[in-house]
Amino acid sequence: MILPHAMHPRSTLETLVSIVDDDVSVCRALRRLVEFAGFKAETFASGREVLDSGRSPGSGCLVIDVHLGDMTGFELHRSLVANGTRLPVIFITAHEDGEAEEYAWRAGAVAYLRKPVPTAAFLTAIERALNLRSMPPP
Repeated sequence: MILPHAMHPRSTLETLVSIVDDDVSVCRALRRLVEFAGFKAETFASGREVLDSGRSPGSGCLVIDVHLGDMTGFELHRSLVANGTRLPVIFITAHEDGEAEEYAWRAGAVAYLRKPVPTAAFLTAIERALNLRSMPPP
């Protein structure tokens, strides 16, 4: 489990977790949780906002809602990968959808979590994603 910044030796404020969800309250809650764990967080309200920002999101991992208002989380992820973004991704969703979950795993997801996102599972997924980032390429 991730400990708050002061107690977690690998946790740095330079590690950025990018959260993309069209639900403002979900963004706010996940941002607070990520920041409590000692990481920097940024939020985006849509896939278009991420793409229009003109920069690659995050330095740690991506948290993407499967059902964004303007595109699917999978479409956003494919666009980011096509543009050279290679960050571990955690997909979240409020809908039970076996096909979407299967697609998420095939896309290389670190985790696929149902909303409301369980705190322990979310922090464990971030830890796993950040561990992947710190591993040397094969």
